[in-house]
Amino acid sequence: VQLVESGGGLVQPGGSLRLSCAASGNSFGRSGVAWYRQDPGKQREMVASISAGRTTHYIDSVKGRFTISRDNAKNMVYLQMNDLKPEDTAVYYCYIQDYLSLRSSWGQGTQVTVSS
Repeated sequence: VQLVESGGGLVQPGGSLRLSCAASGNSFGRSGVAWYRQDPGKQREMVASISAGRTTHYIDSVKGRFTISRDNAKNMVYLQMNDLKPEDTAVYYCYIQDYLSLRSSWGQGTQVTVSS
């Protein structure tokens, strides 16, 4: 599975961005998908995840601000980010794991910078 992220950019504090991740292949519907982020010098952390059954999880720092969603018909996953803060600045990565084969893939990442 190949993943391609888009939608990153520079935004002011309090602003919004919507990240998109396009997946190839025919296993998307049975896969779990997550968004991770990594700031230079820090460990990569999972921000949000959505299962094949659409169960979602978020880290505490983004609850109420970020929303993960998926469109199985289009093989797409999204991360709507509202009320962005400077500490949200990072490279955001899309991650997918096929529940049947357990194969996983990473996208190339998209930079999100929150700054005035």
